Amino acid sequence: MKCDKNTMLLYAVTDRAWLSKQRLSEQVASALKGGVTCVQLREKELEDAAFLKEAIEISALCKKYGIPFIINDNVEIAIKCKADGIHVGQEDMEAAQVRQRVGDDMIIGVSVHSVEEALRAVENGADYLGVGAVFSTSTKTDVDVLPKETLRDICTAVDIPVVAIGGISKANISRLSDTGVDGVALVSAIFSADDIESECRLLRQLSEKMVNT
Repeated sequence: MKCDKNTMLLYAVTDRAWLSKQRLSEQVASALKGGVTCVQLREKELEDAAFLKEAIEISALCKKYGIPFIINDNVEIAIKCKADGIHVGQEDMEAAQVRQRVGDDMIIGVSVHSVEEALRAVENGADYLGVGAVFSTSTKTDVDVLPKETLRDICTAVDIPVVAIGGISKANISRLSDTGVDGVALVSAIFSADDIESECRLLRQLSEKMVNT
């Protein structure tokens, strides 16, 4: 599965913190019904056996909808569950090393915070970039907010898709309309919603409007 800018439009990143009555797979199913264009499974606490079981289940859901399924950080899990992609941060393995492990067919995403990091990621074979945090966020308290000018400069500097992440909600998504991003990656804006499917329908409309303005 190839990565294109449409993949970035409404990119859902899971967060176990928002689980209540539903299982994570049920939340993801609702998000898929609502129109998300990509799903990243992010698990920082699960042991590998449980992570792999969950990854296989959610991967099957994404395949049903024809949506790319991305694993955060864990290259071994991505390989074992035959994920469509792997996303790594600046503290993780370089994209070039990841490519050696996963082969040519898997999508590689890299988190970047500057034009320099963006260009290095592209040089090392990244297929898309995650850029942020574009707004203050409770998900990652150790990340500084990126100036809008830097986001715009990154989008101008690279020729691969760019997704904005960090503190994005339906209230502020329109503020990204003149930056050049191809979409938004959302965590709590999706998974904290009482009606995830309906919320995703609205968020997709707002994201489409944002990228086309």
